[in-house]
Amino acid sequence: MSITFKGKVVMITGGAGNLGKAVAHKFASEGAKLVLVDSKMAYLESTVEELKDVLVRGRYLLASGDLTKPGDVARIIAKAEKRFETIHALVHTVGGFAMGNPVHDTDLSVFEKMMAINAQSVFVTCGGVAKHMVDKGIQGSIVAILARAGLKGAKDMGAYTASKAAAERIIQSMSEELKEHSIRVNGVMPSTIDTPTNRKDMPNADTSKWVTPQQLADVIAFLSSDDASAITGDSIAVYNKA
Repeated sequence: MSITFKGKVVMITGGAGNLGKAVAHKFASEGAKLVLVDSKMAYLESTVEELKDVLVRGRYLLASGDLTKPGDVARIIAKAEKRFETIHALVHTVGGFAMGNPVHDTDLSVFEKMMAINAQSVFVTCGGVAKHMVDKGIQGSIVAILARAGLKGAKDMGAYTASKAAAERIIQSMSEELKEHSIRVNGVMPSTIDTPTNRKDMPNADTSKWVTPQQLADVIAFLSSDDASAITGDSIAVYNKA
């Protein structure tokens, strides 16, 4: 199996995050042109400096915006079209987490925030890129980061689990809608991702069961490649079962 993305344009949301940077490094190493997206341009400029060993000038584009807003997503896609003409693959890594109180003691604003960042951003961003692919006749790939927590409810995590369940339903629905256009849509469900932030927030956790951003990037690259042409509508669990 030899994965290459030479001649392909890959849009990565959350491109300045720990996972986004690992995904960007993976795809750039395999020859892809990148559209790196995050909420603020300053974050992306810092990412470029960190990835200067693999990013080639002229082969990447930086774009910022609110991925829950259709207007911002449309503007980012138009910017990508102007530079590279097409987007062949989307990797949507944007998401958020909140817990701490039972539903009856949780403010509605927490639910609204989780639904916006975890579900609405999937609906708006993945939907926007899918329309681009359909309009351009691109046989592309869309991969979104989901969560195992979305498979069932959990104590003091009602808003989060609901938002992740909604995100998975969106991805599954899109996979059915886009089959006739030869556009594959899949999700990746990691356990806790081994990042500096998570280590700081959970100092007593057993990190041996966590997954690294690099491990996830490898799975995402495979799902986005021609080698995974028979896989769509799936939610791939990525975690250490040991």
